Amino acid sequence: MQPSARAAAWSAALAAALVVVTVVSAGVGPVAIDPLVIAKVLLNALRVPTGVQLYGASGSLLQLPAVAIQWTPVFAFPVEQVHATIVMTVRLPRIALGAVVGFALAAAGTVMQGFFRNPMADPSIIGVSSGAAVGAVLAIVAPVAIPLGLGLRGAAFVGALLTAFAVYLIATEGGRTPVATLLLAGVAIQTFLGAVVSFLLLHSGDSMRTVVYWLMGHLDGATWGEVGLTALLVPLLVGTLYLYAEDLNVLLVGEEDARSLGIEVEHTKRVLLAVSSIVTAAAVAVSGVIGFVGLVVPHTLRLVVGPDHRVLLPASAFAGASFLVLADTIARSGVAELPVGIVTAAVGAPFFLYLLRKREVHQL
Repeated sequence: MQPSARAAAWSAALAAALVVVTVVSAGVGPVAIDPLVIAKVLLNALRVPTGVQLYGASGSLLQLPAVAIQWTPVFAFPVEQVHATIVMTVRLPRIALGAVVGFALAAAGTVMQGFFRNPMADPSIIGVSSGAAVGAVLAIVAPVAIPLGLGLRGAAFVGALLTAFAVYLIATEGGRTPVATLLLAGVAIQTFLGAVVSFLLLHSGDSMRTVVYWLMGHLDGATWGEVGLTALLVPLLVGTLYLYAEDLNVLLVGEEDARSLGIEVEHTKRVLLAVSSIVTAAAVAVSGVIGFVGLVVPHTLRLVVGPDHRVLLPASAFAGASFLVLADTIARSGVAELPVGIVTAAVGAPFFLYLLRKREVHQL
């Protein structure tokens, strides 16, 4: 089977699995809801455009009318209003955000592992998550230090991107960016920013609980606005990474061999680093620091679908979405709700050790 056909088959299967996971997850909570009712609520939410209405129209060319698209429901299954409200306004935004974040982290982790040819690489390997943490903690502890009124999520996003850019500048010399230098620069910057976060924690006062909770990673308080913005950005960026999947395959054999095969190595590396950093920054900005999704999921899928990034990248992204939704379902179904980052670490770390003991973690 051609790689494109395999990628489509795996993506379709894992997307279907994500739908099943979403329906099951939406029924879990203090008010249990039957999966059939969940399916009816989701189908009732489907709309199709049926017309356009103009408001404020006039004869003047300078005063254009406002346009409103009229939407009509596709289905009208009978559902209790309380169930529809719980699903559409409380649970589904959180599930959708978890799916998008998991999609982003798994895709970025897949690229970073291939880029560095290192099974220990994850989306935060060059300090992106640490930079986001500094921005977010500053926004919580000392909001006056954040210019332009970016807010917590904006500060986290900008902090992540500034960190990635700084690491790239430090590691680049003469127009070339050695992978080993980039890795070491990332570790050094990550350690330094960890110290900055610790310093800010010492002076966080009453904000310490909020800071610690954000650093653990969570999906609480998700809104459709956050979901919409992130869901527009992340698939577009992951699609850009997919365009370089074949080049990433070639880079696995070494940069010199890649150059001899016609790959513009430095340009490809810049694109992969920049886009992966933005993807990671977008995910961390809305969810905090959630570990192990971008480390374990690509490993697992590599064992199943193989190392070809044309198949592995989309498969890992959809699997990461399902994994994080499941983890968040576990996090909010206990007696006391947990940050989802605790669950992913509790599940991911033992599983990674299992792979290590089984000798399934190899140098790429």
